[in-house]
Amino acid sequence: MPAPSIPLKEYAARRQQLLRRLDGAVGLVFAGDVSSHLPGPWRPHPNFEYLTGIADEPGAALLLEPRNPNPARRAVLLLRPLNPEVEKWDGYRGEISAALKKKYGFETIHRMDSLPRWLRLAAIRSKRLALLHPPAMHTQPITPDLEVFRKVVERIPGASIVDQSDLLASMRAKKSPAEIGMIRHAASITARGFEAALNTLRPGITEFDVQEAIEHAYKSHGSRGVGYGTIAGAGLNSTVLHYHANNQPLADGDLICIDSAASYGGYTADVTRTYPVNGRFTKRQRAIYDIVLKANLAAIARTKAGATIAQIDKAARDVITKAGYGDFFIHGIGHHVGLEVHDLTPVLDERLPEGAVITIEPGIYIPDEKIGVRIEDDVVATRRGPKVLTSGIVKRADDIEQAMARTRSRR
Repeated sequence: MPAPSIPLKEYAARRQQLLRRLDGAVGLVFAGDVSSHLPGPWRPHPNFEYLTGIADEPGAALLLEPRNPNPARRAVLLLRPLNPEVEKWDGYRGEISAALKKKYGFETIHRMDSLPRWLRLAAIRSKRLALLHPPAMHTQPITPDLEVFRKVVERIPGASIVDQSDLLASMRAKKSPAEIGMIRHAASITARGFEAALNTLRPGITEFDVQEAIEHAYKSHGSRGVGYGTIAGAGLNSTVLHYHANNQPLADGDLICIDSAASYGGYTADVTRTYPVNGRFTKRQRAIYDIVLKANLAAIARTKAGATIAQIDKAARDVITKAGYGDFFIHGIGHHVGLEVHDLTPVLDERLPEGAVITIEPGIYIPDEKIGVRIEDDVVATRRGPKVLTSGIVKRADDIEQAMARTRSRR
């Protein structure tokens, strides 16, 4: 079965949808630059990737001008100027050509040094410059589009900046069938990683050994890496929500909480499972585990188009609170997932659109007992109810113990 992908026509349709929703305002989305001169992986800004599908053009930008009289120039791709010296180090890049336009799905491509001219003409026609990224907070650097727009406003009489960051948030919240296919594929690769974890777990190894086994499996099955930093916390560390040291030994009787996922084609899954290091839950561990599983299943059942995350959270929280552990469920039920593990989304009390993909991740954390249990799945909200993308990763206590017993019998 061929690996999934998103066709160029879908990216073009996204751009056309955004052009319509901009209501005449000019939009500018930067891909982002490489962070240093050292070689290493680069990812474009998720909004740029969402609108173009381009993941190999650092320093590029997308200019959107709904009022351009030429329809072919309403979405303009701008690429870095050619630099033979840089290309000796980073790879050769071709001239702008018909083949390049076909590759990227754009009718109009220019170099970044022409951006000031394009933007000036667009601002004269429109007078409104739309911020498509969330406005920077006082603790964050100014976003590049805001920095550029401020200079334009100073020079174009009557030009103004408007916040329209909600446009891409609402668009990205509703996943297309192709996007869901990408996340499903990332989840299937993630399942291989968790299988590797089950095959590796035993007292005496380290948390990092588990992380290494998981991430090796991802790359062996077609992922270029993790969607976020793997959490593999055992014992007391299982109660730390964003534990990342992953350097402690696993003890007999520990639980290990593993939060990890593969990325594929820019999209990521987001999965957590909690396993007994020695292959068997204690009576106390299983009691807590089964409460969390019940909460997980209750929240999944509540997930459908039209529901809010607050309503889904309540379904899980009611289960845990009724069991007497409400004070030990210290985070929300989940979030949207897609191009980012915490995907750009509208406000949390908005109703989920058809096709939203969210995480369901209830947990109970009892540091005094070194018991931390979280069970996390990725779920599509549809009008008919939930579709679980991560169902291939075992999560019932009996199934976990049986899987680990089979592993031990083969050693």
